[in-house]
Amino acid sequence: MAEGWYVVNVADADWLTTEGGEKRRSGSECTFGGEQFGVRIHVLPPGEPNGLYHSETQQEGFLVLAGECILLVEGEERRLKRWDFFHSPPGTEHIFVGAGDSPCAVLMIGSQTGEWTIRYPVSELAARHGAGVERELTSPREAYADWEPSRRGKPSYWHELPWA
Repeated sequence: MAEGWYVVNVADADWLTTEGGEKRRSGSECTFGGEQFGVRIHVLPPGEPNGLYHSETQQEGFLVLAGECILLVEGEERRLKRWDFFHSPPGTEHIFVGAGDSPCAVLMIGSQTGEWTIRYPVSELAARHGAGVERELTSPREAYADWEPSRRGKPSYWHELPWA
């Protein structure tokens, strides 16, 4: 993104997708930068997690914009729908998994101040959803070694999204 202020429509933003390929996938996203906090929209097809079950040292907030997803949080499973908001204080174990019969879009906002560390705990619940690790890790590079790398471009289900 450009320095200073800017306006961009989500449909015109740069998108990354993990669609296709043979490895584990984590949906598609567009990111909007900021110095104090990061903003992105993450879109998940049904059954696809947005990453690995984790906790981190930064506060985050999540708002479901469209569709449905399953929130795995602190060993519990919660079904979220459009306009549901999830506040995640630092240290909260969590991840999202697309649900329902159409893609789910989640607005994600996270603090980008101070030291950032992440932990991927072992979770049987997360493993059942394809979002778990076999042993506890603290390195994203190691945790995502067998995941499909992101590529520039919009996903094939783009036409199903509310801003298409």
